[in-house]
Amino acid sequence: MTTTYAALLRGINVGGHRKLPMAELRTLLTGLGHDGVRTHLQSGQAVFTAGRGDEESLAAELAGAIEERFGFAVDVIVRDHAYLRAVAEACPFPAAELEARQLHVTYFSAPVTADRYAGVDAPAHLPEEFRLGDRCLYLYAPEGLGRSKLAEVLSRSRHAKEVIGTTRNWNTVLKLVELTAP
Repeated sequence: MTTTYAALLRGINVGGHRKLPMAELRTLLTGLGHDGVRTHLQSGQAVFTAGRGDEESLAAELAGAIEERFGFAVDVIVRDHAYLRAVAEACPFPAAELEARQLHVTYFSAPVTADRYAGVDAPAHLPEEFRLGDRCLYLYAPEGLGRSKLAEVLSRSRHAKEVIGTTRNWNTVLKLVELTAP
């Protein structure tokens, strides 16, 4: 039995640093034995099917292959369709009423607790808001991520070495659900 996954790569092709062409990422994934390989945008999303492994082992395998091929480390999170769909469906904000630039999801490599964000003065950042989900964080930023003061504070709070996170806007969240659908 095969499962369709999305690989989320953190911090590639941003500002001319850590360049990883999507065609080469597709070739790399195919070389690892995966089928149905597709990429979405240039910011590090790939979709593939695998008949072996789990999310953690597939992420580690891809991260290792990227470092070997390109000479730099990339954090990789792999999630299956059911998880991606559940995250989209569990959004605590009225996604259908918002612009995609206003809503973001940070996917984490492991569960995070509210304790990680206990020092964040959430009322001071209103109307921006965040909520924790299942290995994810939802961020409502009415002026967009680039202008979000709350996003800056959250990013400083969340980057512990044992947990990696990578953020996607709502359009990408929905597109990954679509691309991984059976």
